[in-house]
Amino acid sequence: MTAVHIVTDSSCDLSEEEAADAGIRVVPLNIRFGAEEFVDREQLSASEFYAKMASTGILPETSAPSPGRFEQAFREAAAAGATAVVCINLSSELSATMQSARTAAAAVAGDIDVRVIDSLSLTGGLGTMVLAAAELAAAGADADAIEALVGSMIPRTEIYGALDTLENLKKGGRIGSAKALLGSMLAVKPLLHIKDGAVEEAGKQRTRRRALEWLRDQLFNEPTVEQLSVFHGDAGDIDDFLAMIAERYPRETIRVGTIGAVIGTHGGPGVIGMCYLRG
Repeated sequence: MTAVHIVTDSSCDLSEEEAADAGIRVVPLNIRFGAEEFVDREQLSASEFYAKMASTGILPETSAPSPGRFEQAFREAAAAGATAVVCINLSSELSATMQSARTAAAAVAGDIDVRVIDSLSLTGGLGTMVLAAAELAAAGADADAIEALVGSMIPRTEIYGALDTLENLKKGGRIGSAKALLGSMLAVKPLLHIKDGAVEEAGKQRTRRRALEWLRDQLFNEPTVEQLSVFHGDAGDIDDFLAMIAERYPRETIRVGTIGAVIGTHGGPGVIGMCYLRG
């Protein structure tokens, strides 16, 4: 049995199968549509989320898990035989999730060794770190080694995204230094970069096609790319983008997934993101 257990939050966008197969505990954030609140993944699937956003026209909001949800995950890990827990979370620049995890870690400090790591990342980037941590844990590594591995991945992780709209990001207050896009947001397709855990403007294109071509060119300009993943929020043209990069990165070599409700709340429908480690 693995001595070190891995915990993360639902912004990782791991599928239920990926999390279960790797023995990863996923603590859910909360999603609000007006007066209605849902527990991510437990009460609202990704497909239900996008359908609800489309049918209601309401721009949803997110809130961090309570410290109690993290404490429950940590204590369940201990009860299952964990000697330590490594908890890897959504960037602290974008959510109070890290704060909740740290509060919970302090609450169990006398009972179990919990290491809380700020990924400075999200969605596929976070998921890649979590899967790598789980693989190392399964191989018998201790918490120090797993913490060191994740720490080495953080500065190498790149995330770029093409949005169809800035409305969700603007309303959620997560736009950071990408504010320059707001003046012409109706006339452009925004491109974003996650840098030091925050959202920054990476560029803007007049059409969706050009935005996807920009993503492709950004990827192709990298000398070496490891563990590429492509995630999308109910994007009808995801296959078009995968075809654009197929000459260098065939689909079977890429982890392709759906952006769930947490990041979809801010990225909006149609968002496509690529996550990878620089060589």
